[in-house]
Amino acid sequence: MAATPPVLIDAANAQALERVFASRPFLTGVSPAREVLPGMDKHTVLHAGPPLEWNVMCGPLRGAILGVLQYEGWAADEAAAQALIDAGEITFRPCHSANAVGPMTGLITPSMPLMVVENREFGNRAYTTLNEGLGKVLRFGANDASVLQRLKWLQDVAGPALNAALQHAEGLDLRVMMAQALLMGDEMHQRNVAGTSLMVRALLPHLVRAAPAPEHLGEITDYLTGNDQFFLNVAMVAAKATMDAAAGIPGCTLVTAMARNGTDFGVRIGALGDQWFTAPVQMPKGLYFPGFTAADANPDIGDSAIVETLGLGAFAMAASPAVAQFVGVGGLSQARRYTAEMEEITTGQSPHLLLATLDNQGVPSGIDIRQVVETGIVPWINTGIAHRQAGIGQIGAGVVQAPMDCFVRALEAFAESWHT
Repeated sequence: MAATPPVLIDAANAQALERVFASRPFLTGVSPAREVLPGMDKHTVLHAGPPLEWNVMCGPLRGAILGVLQYEGWAADEAAAQALIDAGEITFRPCHSANAVGPMTGLITPSMPLMVVENREFGNRAYTTLNEGLGKVLRFGANDASVLQRLKWLQDVAGPALNAALQHAEGLDLRVMMAQALLMGDEMHQRNVAGTSLMVRALLPHLVRAAPAPEHLGEITDYLTGNDQFFLNVAMVAAKATMDAAAGIPGCTLVTAMARNGTDFGVRIGALGDQWFTAPVQMPKGLYFPGFTAADANPDIGDSAIVETLGLGAFAMAASPAVAQFVGVGGLSQARRYTAEMEEITTGQSPHLLLATLDNQGVPSGIDIRQVVETGIVPWINTGIAHRQAGIGQIGAGVVQAPMDCFVRALEAFAESWHT
């Protein structure tokens, strides 16, 4: 049987990229997961990356899960939480299976407040958690009383207030905000200073007018202004809503998702919808905080590579020399080389997300698995480095490469599925 002609694949990819560029993600509200996600029944836990079982989960992911079972009131302590897991009472699913994404461990449970993003061009929606802030946090596997208290505060105070502000604003245009942040030096994975500042400026006028409990405005303002990575989750969910517009297009070989769970790295492609193609995840390479070394590091983890899937993060390294230094790859000239290399495996440049340091060239977008396999070049990803033990947190920052086997397996499956 003959394979699908390349011209038909190219046309499908062009259609997919047109949909990506036409997408208009708007942040419209914040709602409990149980109200907006299908299948969020009791004892359901969503996690970052492709599917996996408890017995192969890494330390930070296990620690975070033991914490959320207590947060939800399903278990009184870690021992009771472990007993529920051992008895098979907990259902684990990837965030992507529910049109959601989460940073690092990426956990979502029914009570968590989720930001809701609507793609106003195509009508699809995507979801993510509110960023917890810095320090001891669930996304790195911490699960003590202070972490659970913070989650409750997000649920009871921050979530309702931010939802009221977004309703009052009638939504915020994230494509415009991300374009501005990129021109201001964010690549929207490891640096989100500009995006967070723009978001706070857009939210505060509505927050002070619409907050259901004005007595909490001070602490909410402290939360928003005290965490430069607040916008990371926003960029992730905007990228998810955008890339999902390219899913399910027959003949499309463009990557629609890349994600890691601390054990496996997985990719999805347009033609094959929800199917994952996985390989063992790699170890990040970068700079470590004082007192830590590569021996302390966990393999790469998180859904945040969705921003690279769109063309941000390491693909937009040229926009952010500060990030290049932070992740240990050098200065502006080295940052430009990362962006240039990613042009070799992508099919277009965004007309909206522009790189000031490259004469307003668009970020490279549309990862084609054919080009990855043909060139031998795999995507670069900017990443935080987590300690392999639960609860210690971030110990550095660096870059990591997607494993080639994911793309080879995706291409083989595509070839098998699209013979005519």
